Amino acid sequence: MNVAELVGRTLAELGAGAAFGVVGSGNFEATNALRAGGVRFVAARHEGGAASMADAYARMSGRVSVLSVHQGCGLTNAITGITEAAKSRTPMIVLAADTAASAVLSNFRVDQDALATAVGAVPERIHSALTAVADTVRAYRTAVRQRRTVLLNLPLDVQAQQAPEAAPVPKIAGPAPIRPAAEAVSELAGLLAEAKRPVFVAGRGARASSAALRELAEVSGALLATSAVAHGLFHDDPFSIGISGGFSSPRAADLIGGADLVVGWGCALNGWTTRHGRLLGPDVRLAQVDVDEAALGAHRPIDLGVVGDVGSTAADVHAELSRRGHHAERPRISTTRWNDVPYNDLSGGGRIDPRTLSRRLDEILPSERVVSVDSGNFMGYPSAYLSVPDENGFCFTQAFQSIGLGLGTAIGAALAQPGRLPVLGVGDGGFHLALSELETAVRLKIPLVVIVYNDAAYGAEIHHFGDADMTTVRFPDTDIAAIGRGFGCTGITVRSAEDLAAVPEWLGGPRDAPLVIDAKIADDGGSWWLAEAFRH
Repeated sequence: MNVAELVGRTLAELGAGAAFGVVGSGNFEATNALRAGGVRFVAARHEGGAASMADAYARMSGRVSVLSVHQGCGLTNAITGITEAAKSRTPMIVLAADTAASAVLSNFRVDQDALATAVGAVPERIHSALTAVADTVRAYRTAVRQRRTVLLNLPLDVQAQQAPEAAPVPKIAGPAPIRPAAEAVSELAGLLAEAKRPVFVAGRGARASSAALRELAEVSGALLATSAVAHGLFHDDPFSIGISGGFSSPRAADLIGGADLVVGWGCALNGWTTRHGRLLGPDVRLAQVDVDEAALGAHRPIDLGVVGDVGSTAADVHAELSRRGHHAERPRISTTRWNDVPYNDLSGGGRIDPRTLSRRLDEILPSERVVSVDSGNFMGYPSAYLSVPDENGFCFTQAFQSIGLGLGTAIGAALAQPGRLPVLGVGDGGFHLALSELETAVRLKIPLVVIVYNDAAYGAEIHHFGDADMTTVRFPDTDIAAIGRGFGCTGITVRSAEDLAAVPEWLGGPRDAPLVIDAKIADDGGSWWLAEAFRH
């Protein structure tokens, strides 16, 4: 066994959930060793798509994923997806071949450690045959315990070395709970006891703590909201008001704006979640709970910061309120769903209002779904109108705000949640950027519903720059349904609500290939959330 094979086998024994990549000479043996160890490998058509698949798989499965790439250009092809994962603190191993230290003139040579550092990933390296297992375990431990994306470089000369007899691979436990200080618990309990209209906003760090937050909200009288990345966490709770921020419905925005206390639970309380502060009332008090002390108050001044994990902190504060005999009543709230908000339907002239499209698809598609969203002018519609069953039903890769990550994201999410219908909301620009991965979805027979919000333009720029010359961001209309059929998908063109009759027909069939919906959308004048974002 050589070192490349040993590293792949070690990652498999450590518990890697699935691997994605494009195989070349540099990562061939390590990838096959992963497969031999029982790790599923998905061959993508582009490293960028593979990176998004691995990122989404880890988010939606709760398991460490592996991205396998060739040295040099294989890594640089994947760097945008790696950046998204790193910014999102996705526990993911990027297993990258690297040039030998002596190959100073190799065409493939780049400073791979510096690339990782530049985008927020953690660079690690297999140094020798003797240290290969320890080096791999160290990288995996960092991914799991620190919730980091780790670049594990595997130099070609080290790969070829004969491996010694492998030592046993240790079990790597997840992050240990971080209990908050008793004084902080008392202070937060005091704020909740004084509050008349508290609101909880749960973020990425709260995704595993729904039950604890619901129980605390019940005794403290708090309404429940989430950031976009935690959408679905409180789906079936009568006191849930949906997403806080640019995607908030008018009623939800009123309730958040009327709060006298907002508590961010594993949530950055950044400009997106607070509409740059305008969503918050002038006299609101802010508290924030996070395992990372540096995150407290990083985006907004806060009245109280608590270092602790969400589950432990919620449980301790609940116990403290119970000890004080505090129990607040919550007022009944009217619907906060965008789907119930009246609007002027802009459909006509061969184009469908994106709200009509999204609302009707929400009614048609099975409720057990996992929704992924690309970036762009359209993205508020699937985020706001397509309901999801829980936090594992919504994959939102927007930490880097890159278009073109959606198709890879949807494939990774589909493989992580195989019992759910995978749905992708994507603009025509993002769809064309990632088009090669449509073949991957067809090859894997994924029953993916691809909703293309097609305005034949980069819509964000159209609406932001007003009366400027738009030649550079407008394109001829493309028959995206025909492109889908060319890959082996079912493809339909939607210009009105009536055209959606083809969707139930597809749902009633074998679902052994994706459905591509080329929705020719009406001009929305610039989506509401984007108008808010472009003020900053």
